[in-house]
Amino acid sequence: MEPTPTSPRDTRRSDRGTVPVVALHHLTKRFGTALAVDGLDVELTAGSITGFLGPNGAGKTTTFRLLLGLASPTSGEALLFGRPYRELANPTRHVGALLESSDVDPGRSGRNHLRVLALAAGVEVARVDELLELVELGDAAHRPAGTYSLGMQQRLGLAAALLGDPELLVLDEPANGLDAAGVHWLRGFLRQYVTSGGTVFISSHLLAEVAQTVDQALIIDRGRLVATVSMRDMTDSASLERLYLDLTDKDEA
Repeated sequence: MEPTPTSPRDTRRSDRGTVPVVALHHLTKRFGTALAVDGLDVELTAGSITGFLGPNGAGKTTTFRLLLGLASPTSGEALLFGRPYRELANPTRHVGALLESSDVDPGRSGRNHLRVLALAAGVEVARVDELLELVELGDAAHRPAGTYSLGMQQRLGLAAALLGDPELLVLDEPANGLDAAGVHWLRGFLRQYVTSGGTVFISSHLLAEVAQTVDQALIIDRGRLVATVSMRDMTDSASLERLYLDLTDKDEA
């Protein structure tokens, strides 16, 4: 299914020049004595899909939370379009996010959930039904979100991330709960989103799927970046899996 046909993302991208969409500079986060993120240095340019790979506990979600201003770094910085998230004017126009945690009232319908978010963000409520159709939840929009399957909740979260027609999507394990058809749909949607001017930063543990979806992959282990891989250099999905297993701590996987 096609993404929003009329999008200002291309215009906004052209105004950015060479400023990275995402820039992590020596990004570090400690929780007491535990080092969750260890000096990450990453820059992402516009118009690409970047996979963020690592074992459970490697620091992927913490990195996303730092990038989105939901946690503060111990040192270093996380920038979006050259600024911390808190300094972005109208942030929903710049970045949409789907993290693992859900903030949906289970008694509220999917449509009403999105309408509340749209009103809070200053987005026209007419976009809600457009997005519900885009993520293929139109027939379930009236149902309480608490009755949704995990895959449906993921689609609702993606719709929420898209409300402001953002330039960047930050997606933490968005394929969780999706069946094979849903994963196929997500892959096609992300590629169309990038073609229309967007950029995607996505974490996943589905290595075979990542190999078919992303342009490059960042592999982290114990909070440290251990490899940056262009998918053009990978002969197949198995080669990415072999590299991943060689570079990460098997005991943490």
